[in-house]
Amino acid sequence: MLRYTARQFLNMAVTLLVVSFLVFALNELTPIDVARKLLGPYATQDQVDILTKQMGLDRSLLARYREYLANALSGNFGESILYRRPVAQILWDRLGNTLVLAGICFAVIVPFSVLLGVIAGMRERSFIDRAISVFSSVCASIPEFALGVFLLAIFVVELGILPGISPLSTSGGWPIWSQFVLPAAVVTLYDGGYLISMIRASMVEVMRQPFIRTATLKGMPFRDVVVKHALRNALITPFTVILLQLNYLVSGLVVVEMVFAYPGFGRMMLEAALNKDIALIEAGTLCAVSVTMLTQILGDYGYMALDPRIRV
Repeated sequence: MLRYTARQFLNMAVTLLVVSFLVFALNELTPIDVARKLLGPYATQDQVDILTKQMGLDRSLLARYREYLANALSGNFGESILYRRPVAQILWDRLGNTLVLAGICFAVIVPFSVLLGVIAGMRERSFIDRAISVFSSVCASIPEFALGVFLLAIFVVELGILPGISPLSTSGGWPIWSQFVLPAAVVTLYDGGYLISMIRASMVEVMRQPFIRTATLKGMPFRDVVVKHALRNALITPFTVILLQLNYLVSGLVVVEMVFAYPGFGRMMLEAALNKDIALIEAGTLCAVSVTMLTQILGDYGYMALDPRIRV
């Protein structure tokens, strides 16, 4: 197990190294004059040339990459052109906000989806199964921005019981906790709809297996059949999908963060891309890849826990 863990983290380090070089090279090769962008359109060419030399942009790509890698390993990702602050400060601040929202959403999505998916799969073609299937299909089919506008119209415009934006500030008179309600509700409904369908389909397949029928015919209570036999086997297939939600919750909440003006990681990456903030894009990409790799490692260990045969 220790050797497997060491090999996985070695693969993660190699992947990050390759991704960092590719992202750095692609950004360096784009026709963006960083010095011109910093000085503005009215700067003279002499001023641009002087700043280009001061920033070391006249050196070779490999020389600049070695310097960037050394600085990145020490936690220095440069300075953001957009925010005029060190990239590390902005990155950890925005990533922390997104992790809080992601943690709340994940803590709600998983039990919510598992509960409804298992209930629907236990009683295939029953009324409750059809009702849950329709609910999950509707939630998964409505785009995030449309679902966000719909909830805003109800709880902000009509009822006035929740804030319309989530800047994580009390200057508007709303407590911090209330600013998480609508973004978390949108993510839970949209993401949960897909997970419910996946878990329901897996549960239906397991409930049709001979070992479930055998346990039932032996007189085992139906609750024990579901909890002790069906549930664990039914979660093996959707487990990957559940863990993939971590990637989505960290780097895929761009629409939700923009709709509710939430200062998160996805919104930061979008603003960095629109403003050609290369240093911020590079650091954010490495962060997103790290989350993806860690999720894969957690997925492997989760598979081992659910299915002991994989350990062999």
